[in-house]
Amino acid sequence: MDISRAEQRILHLLAQGGHIEIIRDDHNKPAELYCFNREGWRYPGFDVRLFRKLKRKRAIASRGGAPYRITRRGLELVRAEFDNR
Repeated sequence: MDISRAEQRILHLLAQGGHIEIIRDDHNKPAELYCFNREGWRYPGFDVRLFRKLKRKRAIASRGGAPYRITRRGLELVRAEFDNR
C-alpha cells in the first residue's frame, strides 16, 4: 500500500521516537493535534485529515490513554531512510 509524502514524514518522526498528542473538546472530539519528535519539538504540518488517514491504515495507535505512537504496521509502511534509527 502506497502512502503519501506527508504520511511518510509523520511516520519517520514517529519511527524515530516521536508521538502524537490529542487535546479533545467537550464532545470528546479532537480539537487540537500535535505531533512531537523525540526531542520534543512540534511538527507544524500535522492536521486532523492526516491523523485520520494514518489511523485508518492502522499505522498509529494509542494504548491505555497514552499518546499515539507508531505500530508494527506503520513500521512496515514506512520506507527505509538513512536517518531512521
